[in-house]
Amino acid sequence: MDNLNRKTVAILATNGFEESELREPKKALEEAGAEVHIVSLEAGEIRGWKDGNWSKSYKVNKTLDEVSQKDYHALMLPGGVINPDLLRNNEKAVSFVKSFFENKKPVGAICHGPWLLAEADVLKGRKVTSYSSIKTDIKNAGANWVDNEVVVDQGLVTSRSPKDLPAFNAKLVEEVYEGKHKMQTA
Repeated sequence: MDNLNRKTVAILATNGFEESELREPKKALEEAGAEVHIVSLEAGEIRGWKDGNWSKSYKVNKTLDEVSQKDYHALMLPGGVINPDLLRNNEKAVSFVKSFFENKKPVGAICHGPWLLAEADVLKGRKVTSYSSIKTDIKNAGANWVDNEVVVDQGLVTSRSPKDLPAFNAKLVEEVYEGKHKMQTA
């Protein structure tokens, strides 16, 4: 496994994230040696979603008011329907996402997470995948949408759903290890 010692990764999430899509990438990144912070809109805890019901709560490490992309080597965006829909309506969250692209840092997004990428206007000309129900939104944002388990495009890692987590996690760790991608653009 790639050694991510001294790398710090932000997971941007709020209530309603798909639990496995936060838990499993966080675990993979930490097992590879990264320090991972859950960044959210408010301090305290956020609650996941699993099998159509609320699930476990996770401690928020930092709020958006306390962080900058300068604090992190990479960003990860879990899906679920509620989580990215709430975040894409928050100007600070959208700006935070866009700042990683402007600074050529790796970003991972799974399931409905790419909704935030569409809102941040960073998908034009990019090859990506997502949950199939948001395919039209992603295409309308200028992306080349494909139905693949995992897609990597110059530091941007995307996957479709929890069933793709093993491939997503492996590629996310690899891209974080590689660091900045000069072709990563906003």
